[in-house]
Amino acid sequence: MSSSISRQLIFWLAVPLMLLALGGALVHYFSNVAPGVIGSDHRLREATGALMAHVRVDAGIAGLDLAGSPPLPRTETIAWAVRDAHGRLVAGDARVAGAAPNDANAEVFSLGRFEGRIVRMLTTRFDTRAGVLILSAADLHPPTEPEARFGLMGTLLWDFVQLDITLVLVWVGIQLGLRPVKRLRDEIARRSPLDLRPIDESSVPREIAPVVITLNRLFALLRTSVQSQQQFIANTAHQLRTPITGMQAQLELLAAEPAAAPVRHRLATLQEAIRQLGHSANQLLTLARADPAVNIAAKNQTVQLDVIVREVVGRFIDRALGAGIDLGADVKSVSIEADPSLIDDLLSNLVDNALKYTPAGGAVTVTVDTLDGKATLIVEDTGPGIPAGERERVRQRFYRLPNSPGHGSGLGLAIVDEIARIYGATLTIDAGRNAIGTKVFVEFP
Repeated sequence: MSSSISRQLIFWLAVPLMLLALGGALVHYFSNVAPGVIGSDHRLREATGALMAHVRVDAGIAGLDLAGSPPLPRTETIAWAVRDAHGRLVAGDARVAGAAPNDANAEVFSLGRFEGRIVRMLTTRFDTRAGVLILSAADLHPPTEPEARFGLMGTLLWDFVQLDITLVLVWVGIQLGLRPVKRLRDEIARRSPLDLRPIDESSVPREIAPVVITLNRLFALLRTSVQSQQQFIANTAHQLRTPITGMQAQLELLAAEPAAAPVRHRLATLQEAIRQLGHSANQLLTLARADPAVNIAAKNQTVQLDVIVREVVGRFIDRALGAGIDLGADVKSVSIEADPSLIDDLLSNLVDNALKYTPAGGAVTVTVDTLDGKATLIVEDTGPGIPAGERERVRQRFYRLPNSPGHGSGLGLAIVDEIARIYGATLTIDAGRNAIGTKVFVEFP
């Protein structure tokens, strides 16, 4: 699956921006929150140290000597309490209740509530001869740690809100910046395979201009290649048709000579073989011309289907009369965009096939009409027809129905199919009227 440039850009921007936001939060913490916490911890340790210095044991009973040095913590900045192992208050403020330390951890920092506000507290386990004492101290010095933490969380939240807004703006900017690429994509997508015009390089940004230049070079190479192939086909057609036509003329002259009477039947066979050779050569060249690779640069024009039909029927009328076949046309004025020579080849092959397989006394009708707004060309005959199971196979090159009359090459319908594909036309083979013969539809888009 192909990756998205915009998604990759968002990803590569989101990761460093997120790390930058976290880094900013850490800087804020260590520059604003950490000093306050460290200072609070220092004051609490000093307070608990002072309390330990005032502990006295008299007759196995622990107490607090309120006199002496160092001085006890000031109650306006430090609230404290001393309790025995059973939680009974020995001295200090009963409202101060810290977390109880265990044997593994004799010093515990925690958050507690004092006079309706949350304060930082230190609870210390202190062993004496009279037993264990629990010393708790609460720092009342502003700013307190909870407020600092709230400021940290607020800063972190705002940083991530800014990150989200930044990524949205970046995404919008990327989409706007990629519009020329999308326009180029749409322009190429709208083109048909036959359109090899160069893309206007002046209308694209510098960043994608190299791609457009490369595409234009490719189009130019394709045009040159197609023109060379077309020239080769034209030269080959000329080189093949000229000697074959000369051979046919010489054989006709030879067959007219009185001395050729004993071998006239052999000459007739040779004439038929050369005629068939000429027909096959023409079909092969037509098939080569109908190749989409050759016609990729074809210059289409408006073609009147009714005019093409009249010309093709006129060319075949003598052959139809000689075979005793009724060849007719029912046409309306319909036009399409195509190469006139290819449409002529398409219709000529359809009519040739129909005359070849229609017996004497039969009929071949060519119709031009519009169905559902689409130009339609129909050739119908009264021949033996094509079985339903063979209607796809007869489109293949060199395939002929079993027991087919004559010596055809099996290229007629293959040529028609190739030309139809060039113009996106639909080729349909069906039975004729009253299930007699064959009806071929070519529906142009």
